[in-house]
Amino acid sequence: MNEASNHKKLLVASGFAWLFDAMDVGMLSFIIAALAKEWHLTESQVGMLGSISSLGMAVGAILFGALADRYNRKTILIVSLLIFSIFNGISALTTTYAAFAFIRFLVGCGLGGELPVASTLISENSPAHVRGRAVVLLESFWAGGWLISALISYFIIPSWGWKIAVFITSLTAIYALVLRFSIREEDHAIRSSKPKISFKLRLKSIWNQHYAKATLMLWIVWFMVVFSYYGMFLWLPSVMVMKGYSIVHSFGYVLIMTVAQLPGYFTAAWLIEKWGRKLTLITFLTGTALSAIAFGFAQGLAMLLVAGILLSFFNLGAWGALYAYSPEQYPEEIRGTGSGMAAGIGRVGGIVGPLLVGSLSEQGVALSTIFVIFFISIMIAVVTIGLLGKETMEK
Repeated sequence: MNEASNHKKLLVASGFAWLFDAMDVGMLSFIIAALAKEWHLTESQVGMLGSISSLGMAVGAILFGALADRYNRKTILIVSLLIFSIFNGISALTTTYAAFAFIRFLVGCGLGGELPVASTLISENSPAHVRGRAVVLLESFWAGGWLISALISYFIIPSWGWKIAVFITSLTAIYALVLRFSIREEDHAIRSSKPKISFKLRLKSIWNQHYAKATLMLWIVWFMVVFSYYGMFLWLPSVMVMKGYSIVHSFGYVLIMTVAQLPGYFTAAWLIEKWGRKLTLITFLTGTALSAIAFGFAQGLAMLLVAGILLSFFNLGAWGALYAYSPEQYPEEIRGTGSGMAAGIGRVGGIVGPLLVGSLSEQGVALSTIFVIFFISIMIAVVTIGLLGKETMEK
């Protein structure tokens, strides 16, 4: 099989694994809204569920990112997918808040491990002139997963309950067999010719004089982006309910907003090889920040939908650019560790974001004020990229 056809096959195969992950994260936002009514949860408890998932993702990103530098990337990708899928199915059997929260932590471990490993795998196996575009296209499968989760949630949860919806996403474990036999990882010269280095040395390497600035930049940007994303998007259905819409209507409106994710990804995929990684990421993050302000202050359904659509467009395009940008900061022997650590630090932001929204909402803080906080956090990421980031296109 030639290099071009292999990287396309790898992109599609990894993309579907990414899609299944997005189904879970997307559906969690709808499930949380349903559980809040069924189990009479407080807003702090609702926020805790999102944060526990992010804690698992932080652990998974760091652990599996390090293992991907030590062992075969594809094997680690399959293991993380199995952990995510199996425990997701088990979560459908829980009947208490505590049990569901614990299982969500384990689901998060698998999910958090899969994402940086998959993006590193695609980055390494794509030709240099389309490498950034390939990683953004990988990220575009996330929009497909969110869209499917919104459809399942809209049609299944109100009639059949959240457990059936969760069980559907757990069937993705079967896809691990497809990954096992359908893709092959290139045996890169650097990884095959150099002896394996310990995690301690790899961690030290990402902070040496050559990569410290890139590492600092990625850790700040990942934290701010994940903090704002999970703070906003895990709460979207619940926010619509808070604004007075029924749970069925809220699911429908979020479905409309979700559709805008796909053109966001495709636009970023086209621009990233035209403008470069740095400018594309800055542009889409700035658009995200402005859309967050618009959503927070929106009055009336039309304004909410327009702001939500723009928020989805810019935010998910930014995600695609960030996943393309991150692995290119490091040489191959520490790439999984560097990307995984950055994603892991980002997941700490994912813990804080949902908790903050729940806590501030319980204290009566206005949603507009909460979204101002997200605006500021995203602009911090923009300034950090501008000051510390370097262009990595075709390097």
